[in-house]
Amino acid sequence: MKSGDIGLSVREHLIKLGIETPLKRPTHPDADARIREHVHEIMLCLGLDADDDSLRNTPYRVAKMYTQEIFWGLNYANFPEAMAVSNTMKYDELLATKCTVRSVCEHHLVPFTGTAWIGYLPKTKILGLSKFNRVVDFFSRRPQIQERLTAQITAALQLILETKDVACVIRASHMCVMLRGIEDYQSMTVTSEMGGRFFSKAPLRQEFLNLVNNHSQ
Repeated sequence: MKSGDIGLSVREHLIKLGIETPLKRPTHPDADARIREHVHEIMLCLGLDADDDSLRNTPYRVAKMYTQEIFWGLNYANFPEAMAVSNTMKYDELLATKCTVRSVCEHHLVPFTGTAWIGYLPKTKILGLSKFNRVVDFFSRRPQIQERLTAQITAALQLILETKDVACVIRASHMCVMLRGIEDYQSMTVTSEMGGRFFSKAPLRQEFLNLVNNHSQ
């Protein structure tokens, strides 16, 4: 798989599996301007003085935040160059790595943050360690639910690494639970996706989960 084709291939793979983020069309070419208008209207609906020195530029800041910072993962042109290389050393033991999750709940558009643990058993391909963080970050930078995020990360890495033997565990705190609704500030959500031998081989699954639990701090 060539570097430039990875994002497109991953998107097609997720669509086929039914786990792609719901998208009707690409991001609007005038997204920033339209978001500014709507944020300004929301502020007026809330009774805020949109001409106040502190609030005047809020619509601009929100538009930039949405299109350039927290939702850039909606555009597959931004998919990282996560091209796997040949496993010439024949490494076939468990590899586990911890990545940061910074995402936004698609139900209330407020943050959820935490960690993602990735595990895999190399076959013919291996991947540079920072690429795992980049893949996690790409799928985090869009409106998400944690269950889909876990599945997307796993499926994308299975495609890139050309193996089903990939696992992902995410632990995250959701502001939509902590700041509204039940307002449980100690809430924590854990999701997992076990592929290939991580699903079928209990000792391997337990080895991976032990690494996650023993190195979570």
